Amino acid sequence: MQDYPATAAERNRWITLRRGSKRSLNPLRPYAFFAEDEIDAEGVQAATNTLFLTNRECRYRCLMCDLWQDTLDETTPIGAIPAQIEFALANLPPAKQIKLYNAGSFFDPLSVPLDDYQRIADLVDSYSRVIVECHPNLIGEQCLAFNEMITAQLEVAIGLETVNDDVLDRLNKRFTVQDFRRAAGQLRSAGIDLRVFVLVRPPFLCEAEAVEWARRTLDEAFDCGATACTLIPVRAGNGAMEALQQAGLWDRPKLRSLEAALEYGLTQQGGRVFADLWDLEGKSGCVCDVQRIARLTAMNRTQVIPEPVVCNFCAES
Repeated sequence: MQDYPATAAERNRWITLRRGSKRSLNPLRPYAFFAEDEIDAEGVQAATNTLFLTNRECRYRCLMCDLWQDTLDETTPIGAIPAQIEFALANLPPAKQIKLYNAGSFFDPLSVPLDDYQRIADLVDSYSRVIVECHPNLIGEQCLAFNEMITAQLEVAIGLETVNDDVLDRLNKRFTVQDFRRAAGQLRSAGIDLRVFVLVRPPFLCEAEAVEWARRTLDEAFDCGATACTLIPVRAGNGAMEALQQAGLWDRPKLRSLEAALEYGLTQQGGRVFADLWDLEGKSGCVCDVQRIARLTAMNRTQVIPEPVVCNFCAES
């Protein structure tokens, strides 16, 4: 693609120019929350409350990200995040784990004010595990301070995405694999668990390459001590991905590629591996979609590989 920029500053402009509008949000309410089950490190289904917090937009402009649509333009007001958590927990059942996802980095003080840490820690005191997300370059003193405030096991999810150095750079992630390793080491030294997000078919890779690099990225994640990995099939919806798709530099991954990556991860037995199944129904356009999603769901819940789906249409494509 001739006009895709070579520098981060130019990429920021290229990516943001292709955006649509943001949604109008209340800074005192999370933009989504729900209860779910997730198999834990002991192999037991753990009740989990998942909150998507409303806060300032992430400082990074990743090529494939669409989470900016549910963020604020201004710095998150002090007290807003605790108010959101209180509201969600009043409407959710008791659970063992809580995920505080915030469309960016929990330890970015512009997104989650430092003055709110203690109140947040008090609100999640009944949970045995607290899961947040953060860019590897923002793992530091704030992370260690929050870890000291909570009684639960802290787990930090990092979007490693891919260990293909060229693709990682072009994704505008603004970190290297070595930066990820450094952050993973910091977490390990502090007794903080690591979860890793891995992309299935990021831009600039064909289908077969995408599966291979997803496998390599899972290997790297577990080598660095991850206890869980989530495979995320790259989606359209942010403007930039549509532009890349029109230029022939990206296409939505096939469900069977997501299956292959998940199967590989489970066979390695390095830790739990999950597939993100949001918004997949009918997207590959094959008659076997429902069966494949059911199979992926079963693997998420059991961490066991069931019998494969046999489809004559997929076999020919």
